[in-house]
Amino acid sequence: MVSAAEQMAANTSWAALGKATDLRNRILFTLGLLIVYRIGTYLPVPGIDGAALIDFVEQAGQGIAGMVSMFTGGALGRMGIFALGIMPYISASIIVQLLAAMVPQLEQLKKEGEQGRKKINQYTRYGTVLLATLQAYGLAASLEAGDLVTDPGWYFRASCVITLVGGTMFLMWLGEQITQRGVGNGISLIIFVGIIAEVPAALAQFFESGRTGAISPAVIVGVILMVVATIAFVVFMERALRKITIQYPRRQVGMKMTEAQSSHLPVKVNPSGVIPAIFASSLLLLPVTISTFSGSDTGPVMSTILAYFGPGQPLYLLFFAAMIVFFAYFYTFNVAFKPDDVADNLKNQNGFVPGIRPGKKTAEYLEYVVNRVLVMGSAYLAAVCLLPEIIRNEFAVPFYFGGTSVLIVVSVTMDTIQQVQSHLLAHQYEGLIQKSQLRGKGRKKRGAPSRR
Repeated sequence: MVSAAEQMAANTSWAALGKATDLRNRILFTLGLLIVYRIGTYLPVPGIDGAALIDFVEQAGQGIAGMVSMFTGGALGRMGIFALGIMPYISASIIVQLLAAMVPQLEQLKKEGEQGRKKINQYTRYGTVLLATLQAYGLAASLEAGDLVTDPGWYFRASCVITLVGGTMFLMWLGEQITQRGVGNGISLIIFVGIIAEVPAALAQFFESGRTGAISPAVIVGVILMVVATIAFVVFMERALRKITIQYPRRQVGMKMTEAQSSHLPVKVNPSGVIPAIFASSLLLLPVTISTFSGSDTGPVMSTILAYFGPGQPLYLLFFAAMIVFFAYFYTFNVAFKPDDVADNLKNQNGFVPGIRPGKKTAEYLEYVVNRVLVMGSAYLAAVCLLPEIIRNEFAVPFYFGGTSVLIVVSVTMDTIQQVQSHLLAHQYEGLIQKSQLRGKGRKKRGAPSRR
């Protein structure tokens, strides 16, 4: 049975977008900041040999064209000021969230409301600076080893670290501003725009390979069908829910006695979203990216790691799937859906699952249900990320047609559209309330007795 909220959302008119001034301002604000981000990807880091970098990028392997470059919107290949992208902030936020689930002091901060949230955000920023500094220094040393620097030395390393860390912190600020004053999740939209901006070039390269005969027409058609099927599958799975029946007993609210009510607790098949795929991909492709910039100076240890864990290798695919499954479970039970907290909230609201005692038994039942749902959810994430990855490596398809990029684009698009619909629904709801109030005043005025 469709709820009243779902019916209202289905009847939302997109024609009201022009009248929703606040929503229009939010959309324009978001687009403006995303344009600023794209401009920053073309501003180079000082001290880079431009001609050597262009030749290097043309001959580079999968480290440049891989996941890290995709997350930076091509800034890594151009060595722009946003070359590190938003990945240090994502890694730091995930680490802090996971630590908050294991460290009692951090868990207590999460329960302190707004002040605790500000403190956790502060720790996340400190972690972002630390991770970005380490990655920036490693990237600067790798650039020197690859002979891509005009004047190598400590001055270049210092300027490179300061520029890259500053770029990451500025991106973090942009993402927070979009989340607070724009539409959608700012961090996800930055990654989304980075992927979308590089898709036209990838398409041109892909079709050019087909024109020259490097890729057969059957492969081109097959890849297009694969992308369409992946999009449809991701949309279906992201909307899939497991509804748990919740019963509320008859109770008195104020002077009114409410009847017993039945509701549902929705549990998504994939509660963790794209976080497991992003985190697993960034960890696995980091050695490849560092080795690519290092050129021929790659040590024996790194060479051995790349031989077994390079993109497309069996061990790489195995560990990629294992990490996706691990982060799907870990992130869900520690951040996205905590059975103990949900059970306590239901108990405080006098709600219960039919046939299950409130409290500990409800938490155990919720954990059992979510565990079973996550079997399908984690398998879905692993399949979407791995199957297109295998096909891409077999037929030399551009990285932007891989499963992870399609998963991110579709998920972020769905979330952003839902937020826009929510704003439109609120705007129309306020208009309906105002109309009803005006009509009520008019009826009251017409029906009021005349004064003598």
